Amino acid sequence: MSDVPIVELGFKAKALIERDNKVVSPSYTRDYPFVMAQGRGSEVWDVDGHRYIDFSSGIAVNASGHCHPEVVQAIKDQADKFIHMAGTDFYYEVQINLAEKLEEIAPFEEQARVFFCNSGAEAIEAAVKLARIATGRSQFIGFLKGFHGRTLGALSFTSSKSVQRQGYFPTMPGVLHVPYPDPFRPQLNMDGFADYGERVVDYIEDMVFKSLVHPSEIAGILVEPIQGEGGYIVPTAGFFPALRRLCDQHGILLIVDEVQSGMGRTGHWWAIQNFGVEPDIVCSAKGIASGMPLGAILARDSIMRGWKPGSHGNTFGGNPISCAAALATLRLLGEGGLMQNAREMGQYIMDALEEMQPRHPSLAQVRGMGLMVGFELTQGVRRATPTPPQCATTFCTMRLTGA
Repeated sequence: MSDVPIVELGFKAKALIERDNKVVSPSYTRDYPFVMAQGRGSEVWDVDGHRYIDFSSGIAVNASGHCHPEVVQAIKDQADKFIHMAGTDFYYEVQINLAEKLEEIAPFEEQARVFFCNSGAEAIEAAVKLARIATGRSQFIGFLKGFHGRTLGALSFTSSKSVQRQGYFPTMPGVLHVPYPDPFRPQLNMDGFADYGERVVDYIEDMVFKSLVHPSEIAGILVEPIQGEGGYIVPTAGFFPALRRLCDQHGILLIVDEVQSGMGRTGHWWAIQNFGVEPDIVCSAKGIASGMPLGAILARDSIMRGWKPGSHGNTFGGNPISCAAALATLRLLGEGGLMQNAREMGQYIMDALEEMQPRHPSLAQVRGMGLMVGFELTQGVRRATPTPPQCATTFCTMRLTGA
């Protein structure tokens, strides 16, 4: 546990934390001694009866809040029918229904096919394997400060914190990292460019392809439309159009990691839709099933049909209960208005933060789309060249009442 002060830690919570410390992996990063008992909507209660507002949402998982009645009922109804059947071996309707819904909302015009798994990291692994099969190539490009998971393949792309990679080398070979187009903290000079995103793409074309790897060896470029763990970084408007042109020019697949940014968080089904660009493969998880374990990749039919039977599979992927929860979640996001709410509330937050800026010189930048909102706090007077940030993202709860 971190050095966060323990305030009014209740008897039950203290006893459970002591038990946890003896048997659970110390690799977990618990930032606050909160021991959950139940949740409803945006509120949670600990085992000692204290009530909180939950600002973490299970690391961006609870898209419909805690225990939405429609999601709970969908889980119960499916559990009464059957709990598990391996979708790699047999068929069941709830998985087909979910695949059809995902195909309907896929962010490209070509028909989509869907592969189900259990998590974001598994979705990344599946996308990497598919890209290799589809292109016959073996190398990839990722972006600095990106987070894509902790399995060895996904970890080879993850570069948000060195501790996540420390001690695990060698990871999967063949992944090169380039700067993400963060206009607030640019790492490349802007000579000759008005858009920093276009400058980053030029760097890939002019430096990476000429000095490190020929583009004919690159299977895919994996990128978060909006970086999550990297700081909720929104790229410049010119980045994705330029990146799409680069991929088209060299036969490279554009793979977007929508694990955190998808499922309506930015006011669209997928964050990439904010930039007017169609990807080739989409990775999804987290909010897709309101807390039930589920991941998926959506790929153009022309790409995924190259997978032969047995070339990839998953015992638990597309579990029927998770699929039922996902269908309920998608209904709530679309027909239930939660996606529209993300647009409206996100704009409200952005407007309020921007209104505060003139009165708070340390509030150096406000950025975001929908409910993916970030801001920079710097020390002292706002600077043209920003100083290192003065705060970090942590598990965040707000205490409302005591027991």
